[in-house]
Amino acid sequence: MAFDGRLLAGVGVLAAIVEGGSFVRAAEALGITASGISRAVARLEARVGVRLLDRTTRSVTLTDEGRRFYEQVGPLLVGIEDAAIAASGASGTVRGRLRVDLDPYFSRLVLAGHFGRFLERHPALSLELTTRERAGDLVADGIDVAMRFGEPLASSPAARKLIETRILTVASPAYLERHGRPKHPNDLTGHACIQFRNPATDRAFPWEFHKTGKMLAVKTTGRLLLSDVGTMLGECVAGTGVAQVMALGMQDLIDQGRLVELFPDWPGERFPLYALHPSRHLPPAKVRAFIDFILQTVH
Repeated sequence: MAFDGRLLAGVGVLAAIVEGGSFVRAAEALGITASGISRAVARLEARVGVRLLDRTTRSVTLTDEGRRFYEQVGPLLVGIEDAAIAASGASGTVRGRLRVDLDPYFSRLVLAGHFGRFLERHPALSLELTTRERAGDLVADGIDVAMRFGEPLASSPAARKLIETRILTVASPAYLERHGRPKHPNDLTGHACIQFRNPATDRAFPWEFHKTGKMLAVKTTGRLLLSDVGTMLGECVAGTGVAQVMALGMQDLIDQGRLVELFPDWPGERFPLYALHPSRHLPPAKVRAFIDFILQTVH
């Protein structure tokens, strides 16, 4: 079949709409009129034989067919762009706009203060960050990469494990002075334990302890159930109860004596951090650069 340049142009327009979130922004990015964007979309939909976009006066979203189509053609556009960059002799250049969806805890306690260094390293790149408890629809939201803790769901897009962090059981000196320090994980049954809600299941995370291949599950109780790590840490430091936290971002609080690790002889439980991509194809250079930045920051 002969190459159809109009098809490729239409796909480029669709990508601009997805990335910009509207026909107007796509028109501005491509330097054409909004009516030209509408005509290009109409031609593309006629060419593929399905409606690709749901359009209202306030928003534009991909239909289910449009999402599947974009998941397949999006990486091909990236490949064309990478080929053009390579042909120009600038294959190592990271450029354009990078949209990242981050876990709020990870962004606030681990990465905040480091993004400037990443931007200095890549002056042709702009960075847009979104923080939310759960990763949304990466394709529909125009996200290039998301970072989430915990094993990804079966329905998740392509995922790459980056690191594993230890799980610590901690309490404040004030709490321990009032209630005593538990000597063994089983002793937690008599303590006030701050529960943390798992956003994937909407239930409290179970408390587990691991040592040399042995796993101990402890049934804990507590009258405080939270879904925000910052609030949980604040309550734990204030002496409200015992908490389980990821080691990432905790060392300063421990070094300052504001939190005490209770069971350093049970160091085995670990929690993974994954990078989620909207496609299983090779991610673009800007995404690879951001992942390298994450790995350098947490090590």
